[in-house]
Amino acid sequence: MIPAIQRLAWLIGLPFLLCLLSPSVLAHGVDANTERFFLANQGIAIGPFLYIGAKHMVTGYDHLLFLIGVIFFLFRTRDVLVYVSLFTLGHSLTLLFGVLNNMTVNPYLIDAIIGLSIVYKGFDNLGGFRRLFGFQPNTKIAVMVFGLFHGFGLATKLQDFSLPQAELWKNLLAFNVGVEIGQFVALLFILIALDFWRRYKSYYSFSTATNTLLMTGGLILFGYQITGYLINA
Repeated sequence: MIPAIQRLAWLIGLPFLLCLLSPSVLAHGVDANTERFFLANQGIAIGPFLYIGAKHMVTGYDHLLFLIGVIFFLFRTRDVLVYVSLFTLGHSLTLLFGVLNNMTVNPYLIDAIIGLSIVYKGFDNLGGFRRLFGFQPNTKIAVMVFGLFHGFGLATKLQDFSLPQAELWKNLLAFNVGVEIGQFVALLFILIALDFWRRYKSYYSFSTATNTLLMTGGLILFGYQITGYLINA
């Protein structure tokens, strides 16, 4: 049973890593339909912004990889709620504050930090800080701080489109609510998958490989974004 599940995990994980090797990772943007909507929109559009926010989170593999790392060793519902709430608070604050105050951050650098957040969580799950440095960072503070960076990533994407300032906060609030809906839906499926896997001993025996894959994915994202920054500097 264990070898079969391990092979399945590698079959799922390796294509994902290969997908990250696509040059499209460097594009840093949104899909064509969303771009056309942002450029044409001139007023309040609660429904579309809700949908775009939800879609962005469901398809945002960088955010989802980080959340997988966060909840990988969380077994109580209360702990999952606490950590996800801290992440939500962090990215909600910088999303709203960043756009409303026109705070610009280089998109490649902020996405590079988001890649490092994935590396951090995989390394933390492997007990790397205790083994190499003899201390354990406060994981709750770390999750919230990285949530702030993830929020700036969202804010940076929105600022590319010079959204109309009139009633902007309403559209931003709708986008943020959409992000939370998308996050909830994605987490639901992730938790169901993890709960199923946790019934087998392979969950623990294969945890090192899983978190190593997380770190690898984060390093690939970091490398591509730094490359994009150097090319476009």
